[in-house]
Amino acid sequence: MSLAEAPPRRYTAADLLTMPDGDRYELVDGELVEIEMSNESSWIAGEIHALIRNFAKEHNLGWAFPDNTSYQYYPWDEDRIRKPDASFITRQRLPGGPLVSGHCPVAPDLAIEVISPHDLYQDVEEKVLEYLRAGVRLVWVVAPSTRTVMVHRAGDASLLHLFDTGELTGDEVLPGFRCRVADLFPPRIAASSR
Repeated sequence: MSLAEAPPRRYTAADLLTMPDGDRYELVDGELVEIEMSNESSWIAGEIHALIRNFAKEHNLGWAFPDNTSYQYYPWDEDRIRKPDASFITRQRLPGGPLVSGHCPVAPDLAIEVISPHDLYQDVEEKVLEYLRAGVRLVWVVAPSTRTVMVHRAGDASLLHLFDTGELTGDEVLPGFRCRVADLFPPRIAASSR
């Protein structure tokens, strides 16, 4: 068999941990999927993580995780690894704390995806469906281009679409958490008149 005929390599969750640049990838069906965030989407993900982390700490609710936290919790595919742009796990579901070696084996209660300019709608939708199927209770999809947040809830087929004048809540996952959608985005810069 020539090199051209060799089947593509199937990567495993363990491979991702040992690769020098493994932090740049998710793993789907044995294939590496590169994570590419724009500066804006990275900044927004950081803001969301900080808001959730501060609220969770203040109320002793659980653990907030930044981007690049890898999750391995898909019952139908033990080598599937996803890395939400931010996430949260309640204290009851991770009583020992956030320090686990390797990929986190517990599905987050909240997963956040911040859409980057290169993201395809179908890829984001596939991720959302995977999250919900695997037991994630709440998914926020943040769209910087429209300054909106789409809220998906486990067991609820309806989709809540919040505009920048709306308020985002943590539902039962982060009880009491509230923030204005506009606060997730960089301030709008008014065009100067000349």
